[in-house]
Amino acid sequence: MNAFRFLHSSDLHLGRAFGGYPEGIRHRLREARHGAIARLAQAARAGGAGVVLLAGDTFDAETPAPETLRQALRAMGEEGDLTWVLLPGNHDSLAASELWRRIAQDATANLRAITDDAPVELAPGHWLLPAPCTQRRPGRDLTEAMAAPTPEGARRIGLGHGAITDFSGEEGATGIIPPDRAVRSGLDYLALGDWHGQMQVTPATWYPGTPEPDGFKHDAPGRALLVTLDGPAQVTPVETAHFRWMRPALDLLPGEDVAARLAAALPTSRVRDHLMRITVTGRLPLADCAALEAGLAARAPDFGWFAADLSALAVEALPEDLDQIDRAGALRQAAEVLLAEAGDAALNQADRDTAQAALARLYALTQEVRA
Repeated sequence: MNAFRFLHSSDLHLGRAFGGYPEGIRHRLREARHGAIARLAQAARAGGAGVVLLAGDTFDAETPAPETLRQALRAMGEEGDLTWVLLPGNHDSLAASELWRRIAQDATANLRAITDDAPVELAPGHWLLPAPCTQRRPGRDLTEAMAAPTPEGARRIGLGHGAITDFSGEEGATGIIPPDRAVRSGLDYLALGDWHGQMQVTPATWYPGTPEPDGFKHDAPGRALLVTLDGPAQVTPVETAHFRWMRPALDLLPGEDVAARLAAALPTSRVRDHLMRITVTGRLPLADCAALEAGLAARAPDFGWFAADLSALAVEALPEDLDQIDRAGALRQAAEVLLAEAGDAALNQADRDTAQAALARLYALTQEVRA
């Protein structure tokens, strides 16, 4: 039997709103999710795959906007040399009967919407054993259907959506899908969706992660998986994302070159396509802290989105530093009060940290005015 190659992806979440971010970047993030369709097609062709398996949550909601649905189906249809297989996930489950009716109505010939668990022949000798989500929380192991018989000697590919482990991270928690499902059901490969980061469960069981990341939880580029069946499954991750979400951490100490450390932590190419959430810890003199804040503010507009958390950065302030704020008057009095509170052992740590942060901000503002 000849080798068979396909691209495994999931969790496109087309139509995600990205509330909480400014409108400009929200629009770009939504467009990048739609653009992932073309990038998946390019990855499939480059790897010699003729089939793209989408393991659930192609759409973010059971009622996507009409234009979101139509444009996605049209984009897949335009990649006419590829077969697209859409599995209902928990966000776009079969309970959304109107969604899947519209998909069936508008889908082109190269798109196969999976609406039941009957085996599907993808290519001669290669059978898909699907487990579409019947509702958002089915409460049972739908992948039991993957034990269905196929012709003798066939290669068997499972396609499901759900948790093998409880992704909440709670100790002792377990998921619905057994981690040995591939072995139990005689699968050559089990293609799963639900987890937005790439994860290998066993050599033949994988989550590809979303092809276009949508948050900071997974500090890695978005990928899909190129799978070759010619004996044991051969799995090759391929990058597909337009945006990169990064959360660098800086731990700083007095005497370090703060500007150099900051520069080393930030990307230098395609910065407009990066979303950054930088966390700073350690301790710095007041002047270095002000310089760091100024450096962060200067770089922020370069990025698609940028935020910095300095709440865990301790600031070393000396009485002579207050001369840099003012030598007399209201600003000097405020600075003296904040310095006293920052070192007052009678106050709780939260209040001392607040006074310290306020002093650092006051110092930075006065330096900005003078500059």
